[in-house]
Amino acid sequence: MFLTRSEYDRGVNTFSPEGRLFQVEYAIEAIKLGSTAIGIQTSEGVMLAVEKRVTSTLMESTTIEKIVEIDTHIGCAVSGLMADSRTMVDKARVEAQNHWFLYNEKMQVESVAQAVSNLAIRFGDSDDDGIAMSRPFGVAILFAGIDERGPQLYHMDPSGTYVQYDAKAIGSGSEGAQQALQEEYHKSMTLEEASKTALKILKQVMEEKLNSTNIEVAAVTPDKGYHMFTKEELEEVIKNI
Repeated sequence: MFLTRSEYDRGVNTFSPEGRLFQVEYAIEAIKLGSTAIGIQTSEGVMLAVEKRVTSTLMESTTIEKIVEIDTHIGCAVSGLMADSRTMVDKARVEAQNHWFLYNEKMQVESVAQAVSNLAIRFGDSDDDGIAMSRPFGVAILFAGIDERGPQLYHMDPSGTYVQYDAKAIGSGSEGAQQALQEEYHKSMTLEEASKTALKILKQVMEEKLNSTNIEVAAVTPDKGYHMFTKEELEEVIKNI
């Protein structure tokens, strides 16, 4: 006789009779509570746009970091549990710096995504020092970067799976945003069109009115590398949508 679902979801690495890992599925559900993030890859570079939830007027919005720099040619947007994301961002930064130090070349975007996904899947097993991760990370990441293969966008979820996308949305409004991206995206899109499209879609899925304090936008381009939009640049883009 099979045990109930609740008995199978206690073990972080115990498969259910249907072959499912419930803890990983719960972690994926946790991301749906996070703020919406959108990534769009174009021939000119990659655009990232994220909603920042400012829950109080007394809150300093600049301290909420949803888009971070990994290296001069890679940035990432996160959605889900922010505390978990810091561990993964630190891992990505260390890997990128080690690669540069050892080989005197910039790390490929896919290699960074792979290094972080290796960390994501390590739940339930102990290292040589005997420390085991108690649960999967409740965070999804969009890696945006440029290397010799051109602009690239990768999505990684708590199962440690990473996939390359032309355009991807994660977070609470991801279903509606992904549908809008499928309708709006085309291969010949410019970076400027991508920024307008990303903000237009964010505007549709956000509960609050879109302004320069409750969103973050960054671009990764061949000439500038990683570049976070300033408040003035954001206001300029918002004005044009």
